[in-house]
Amino acid sequence: MKQFISLVLATNLLGAAAMAQEYPNRPVRIVVPNAPGSSIDIMTRTLSARMGEALGQAIVVENRDGAAGLIGMEQGKNAKPDGYNLTSAANGAMLISPLLRKNPPYDPLNDFSYISLFALMPNVLVVTSDLPIHNVRELIDYTKANPGKVNMSSAGVGSQSHLSGALLLAMGGYESVHVPHKGGGPSVNAVVAGQTQWTITPAPAVVALVKGGRLRALGQSLPRRTALMPDLPPVSDSVPGYDFNGWVGLVAAKGTPRAIVDRLNTAIAKTLSMPEVKETFSNQGAETVIGTPEDFQKFLVREYATTAKVMKLAQLQQD
Repeated sequence: MKQFISLVLATNLLGAAAMAQEYPNRPVRIVVPNAPGSSIDIMTRTLSARMGEALGQAIVVENRDGAAGLIGMEQGKNAKPDGYNLTSAANGAMLISPLLRKNPPYDPLNDFSYISLFALMPNVLVVTSDLPIHNVRELIDYTKANPGKVNMSSAGVGSQSHLSGALLLAMGGYESVHVPHKGGGPSVNAVVAGQTQWTITPAPAVVALVKGGRLRALGQSLPRRTALMPDLPPVSDSVPGYDFNGWVGLVAAKGTPRAIVDRLNTAIAKTLSMPEVKETFSNQGAETVIGTPEDFQKFLVREYATTAKVMKLAQLQQD
């Protein structure tokens, strides 16, 4: 019996090795659970074009948005684990959406093979330009001194801007009325108009408005300074430990051979080292990130715990 099991294992390993050696011998597909033209879509398409060159095979990008990313992620979970069907997984679809469901269609930590994190997208804390506030500490003090008069805008309940703000309120020890909107555009416009006083939202949504003087930026959400916004301090300088950002990585169906995962990871690292790719990501308010599959999996474990904690702080109920 032991000899039979050993023979089966050896046969499987040889089969996986042969598959990896031939990979890829046909076009690879990447599903994006976000709308066409979104930052995640643009970065995935930029990555896939150059990554295809590194692999010597075409990569086709397919948008499967809907149900807050659940549709595309579930499709990726159920794909054949052969490396030809990949998914571009961002924090909204990968973590927030399933955490909001009592019976999610996938487990973010156990239902995928993790290839690589490839982008980090800081949020920017902004206030309406006519407030006498120029840094994070002044925002906290001003809000405490004017109870009920300083409102927080968000793109909607459970959105990244909502959760970023909820964490800041909890860690900063102050209160602000949450005013949810139907999307990031209306949320930011409300701050510009002075209908609400502040928001902390993905960088691309506010960079032009800050440069035009219509909003004032106070800080960004990475726990360190970033070349994306070299003059903007981290929120954590005023609220120690604050760290809540957008991100995106590439995953495959669980059981994808490790040799194929490694081949893809190497191609991603090569692609992200290209200056033109870094520039495109920077224009989308994102840093490129190079790391191993294990790095990505450890990152996901930490992000899952943080996101679950923030959702509890925000008093979000599962559907």
